[in-house]
Amino acid sequence: MAEVKELATKALDLQKKGLKPFEIGDELHLSVDTVNYLLEEGSQGTLPPSDVKIGWRSLGVSPHRMWLISEVLADIAEEEMNLKSTSVDSVVGIALNGVGFAGMIAQILEAEIIVYRPPSERVSSGGAFSSNYASPKGKKVIIVDDVLSTGHAMESAVNDIREAGGEPVLCLVMVNKSSLDEIGTVRLRGMIRARSIGGTILGGGPLRSFAYK
Repeated sequence: MAEVKELATKALDLQKKGLKPFEIGDELHLSVDTVNYLLEEGSQGTLPPSDVKIGWRSLGVSPHRMWLISEVLADIAEEEMNLKSTSVDSVVGIALNGVGFAGMIAQILEAEIIVYRPPSERVSSGGAFSSNYASPKGKKVIIVDDVLSTGHAMESAVNDIREAGGEPVLCLVMVNKSSLDEIGTVRLRGMIRARSIGGTILGGGPLRSFAYK
């Protein structure tokens, strides 16, 4: 259970820095249920809830590898745009981990780049767009993040883009850990869907597992 204890240590460190469970979940790519478990019981080494831990440091250390993944994501985006007979003006990167991919995808699609910071509370809107980048007003936009775990950051982005006068046409992630196919009526596409159907982070038995959605 070494990995569980390691995750619990990371979760506790992030909690000490002031992050809330859903923010810790976004940072570690885990569900809120798993984060709460790690904060309460993880250091004891008991079986955690069913979840899938996602890590992509082998990509993050290499701009070349991130570019290759961005090409795949851009190809998926173009497929969706062709199906809808529409185009895209801007690509929104959700801070922090979605921004790098969004910038590369925007370059491939010859679109603007928008940077979005989700709200600090677990709400459906109230985030902020960086003034150093493009504005979503009057734009058809693709929203990009690395991993969709809870879906709250993506949902906030969809709502805030609409409130700012933009039109979200696609939510795009490298890994979709949910069973969702849309966020706020916006089509959701992932390069990979990783969803637990039982067991634990370490591939153990079904004890304490839950239906992950």
